[in-house]
Amino acid sequence: MKKIILSLALAIGVVFGVQAATGGIAWDKAPSKINDVASLQNGAKVFVNYCLSCHSAAYMRFNRLKDIGLTDQQIKDNLLFTTDKVGETMKAAIDPRQAKEWFGANPPDLTVIARSRAGAGGTGADYLYTFLRTYYVDDTKVTGWNNLAFPNVGMPHALWELQGKRIPVYETVESHGHEAHVFKGWQQITPGTMSPLEYDEMVGDLVNYLQWMAEPAQNTRVRVGVWVLLFLSVLTLFAWRLNAAFWKDVK
Repeated sequence: MKKIILSLALAIGVVFGVQAATGGIAWDKAPSKINDVASLQNGAKVFVNYCLSCHSAAYMRFNRLKDIGLTDQQIKDNLLFTTDKVGETMKAAIDPRQAKEWFGANPPDLTVIARSRAGAGGTGADYLYTFLRTYYVDDTKVTGWNNLAFPNVGMPHALWELQGKRIPVYETVESHGHEAHVFKGWQQITPGTMSPLEYDEMVGDLVNYLQWMAEPAQNTRVRVGVWVLLFLSVLTLFAWRLNAAFWKDVK
């Protein structure tokens, strides 16, 4: 029994050790708009325009976007940049060999990124929402960018023109006799084409779409689940009354 407890403690310690080693800051709560069709459509547009250049979503077909209210013609006119067929999967525009040469590795597929990134810090959506909003200029990096949620990230800031260039501001505090630098806020170096509020809303739409793309049937699953629970509740009531009728004359 002691060995089992020791093994569990060691496993938990390893998990928390790995999480601490990743560094970064606490994740912000992503807005929950999974039923907002307008948000999903805008998120799909942002994804195709800014993410699909390097990242694939190889398990998602363009025609699945009809589930969020888009027609085949709207998809063809506005979202088909890497193929000319609506039934094709969302493959990245970049050549995989060039991507590996430029970045050292192929950019990961994003089909289920919102589910795979869930952790003790929050949901995968929370991580993505924080990650896409905490890039900052860092001249010591090859790409010129770094990230508070993912320190030493190899991915450059694809949305920098929208957000502008920023650097983090730290406050020096004393803790247990030692000085520590605590993140306080941001200093804007150059403005983006969007205001901070507009940028946060846009990122929220993008993350919303990524969350939907990870499980397009989730709204249907929830809706069917509610009806099933209601049916079981009514069935339980009838079964209870029928049981009482069967046994009412039994002493």
